[in-house]
Amino acid sequence: MAHFVNPFTDIGFKIIFGQPASKELLITLLNELLAGEHHIEDLTFIDKEDNSDNVNDRGIIFDLYCLTSSGEYIIVEMQNRWHSNFLDRTLYYVCRAISRLIERPITDEVELPAGGKDSVSDTVSEAPLRYGDRYKLSTVYGIFLMNFKEGKLEPKFRTDTVVADRENGRTVNPHFRQIYLQFPYFTKQLEECETLYDKLIYALKNMNEWNRMPDALKEQVFKHLERLAAVANLSEANRVAYDKAVDRFYVSRIYEEDMQNKVEDAMREGREEGKKEGKKEAKLEDAQNFKRLGVPADIIAKATGLSAEEIAKL
Repeated sequence: MAHFVNPFTDIGFKIIFGQPASKELLITLLNELLAGEHHIEDLTFIDKEDNSDNVNDRGIIFDLYCLTSSGEYIIVEMQNRWHSNFLDRTLYYVCRAISRLIERPITDEVELPAGGKDSVSDTVSEAPLRYGDRYKLSTVYGIFLMNFKEGKLEPKFRTDTVVADRENGRTVNPHFRQIYLQFPYFTKQLEECETLYDKLIYALKNMNEWNRMPDALKEQVFKHLERLAAVANLSEANRVAYDKAVDRFYVSRIYEEDMQNKVEDAMREGREEGKKEGKKEAKLEDAQNFKRLGVPADIIAKATGLSAEEIAKL
């Protein structure tokens, strides 16, 4: 058992970033990811499950769902394994979070003061909002940490997506943002990590293999990470849940490696079979040419290794 929890397990990720004590660490990570674009002062964790009335939307559970003090919504997800239509699902998650923002009534009712206008009712509807007002959106960020390579993304660590003009790249709507982080493409060594952003990513990728926090990671945020992520500091309930998550993690990893080995073996056998077929076809072609030239069958057989029956069929 490693000294630190594995952030690529569901419970490990939530232990590090999804509890009240994690808020400072999560804010630091998000501010490093959004440096130059947005700075988060504070945030609150909100309901991670979408309890929609639409049966098709029920059961959507975000790993982390946060609201910043300035009104932005942030979805953070750690995905350990590839699955089909991954990018479509992340698009749907962000769109579903955006749709929450306008699921509110267009008009509100207010009570009349005592002695007000004579009316059958004591309430009156306010004037309707202007049509466009209900569509005023807050920014929704979808941040997806991926422990795999997604073939539909560029082969690089970070991919930022926006709604932009295809011709000139100018952002058309700043309220829709997705950030994909493909950890297998992050190959920097610790001595190459000069920024806090690089150091945080390096720590997340490698901490499961450490027995102690490296001396080079001196910033306060890593002391906080060390306290949160130490397996020895887990509550009994979290320790039981984490042990089960680790078992699932390694079982899935073994399964993936077995499947990869089977694919590689099949490809290797296919190549070898292809080579054999290619050689056989070349021999048949040579024999056919010899036959056209009137070369006796026994000589063709010696030259090509084909049987008399195979030569006779040509």
